[in-house]
Amino acid sequence: MGFTRAELESFRGRSVDDLMPAHPRLVFVGINPGLWTAATGTHFAHPGNRFYPALAAAGVIPRLPGFADGFTEEDRRMFLDAGIGISNLVHRATARADELDRAELRAGAVRLGDDVARWHPRVVAIVGLTAYRQGFDRPKARAGRQDETLGGAELWVVPNPSGLNAHATVADLAEAYAEPARAAGIGLRPPAPPPMP
Repeated sequence: MGFTRAELESFRGRSVDDLMPAHPRLVFVGINPGLWTAATGTHFAHPGNRFYPALAAAGVIPRLPGFADGFTEEDRRMFLDAGIGISNLVHRATARADELDRAELRAGAVRLGDDVARWHPRVVAIVGLTAYRQGFDRPKARAGRQDETLGGAELWVVPNPSGLNAHATVADLAEAYAEPARAAGIGLRPPAPPPMP
């Protein structure tokens, strides 16, 4: 599946439903949907995004889903059955996260706290340090486990998997994403071996 620029632009301002199990253990929270995500209805769906490759490399999920074309029902079940949810700090789709202003991020942080209190996950991982600093008014925050909780959940901040965050490799991201997964009690699997030639 591919999209023209005009097709993607038609999804500007749309939202994407949360992927949320009935009883989440771990919720990853992106900054906001990109246009490709809005077009496919699948979080972190841009083909260059390293979120799912990092989760698979960490053993958080057993296999790499076909995310760029949108999740299949089997892909969705893989997350839901593992107790892993995905949401966003801001629900409005944009081409780039830097199109959001601080007021939107702060409003999103307040709403997210209410959502987390309703979902009752063990752990929440905000995917993006800058968005966390701005949305939660924590200008000196560092990545990793935070001293505060959110809606009763342990709070982590992990690196953004976007291709714009080029200095973080898939291996770096995998290591960072494994930590909140362990804290949430999600058993990590060894990565699947590559297929035989």
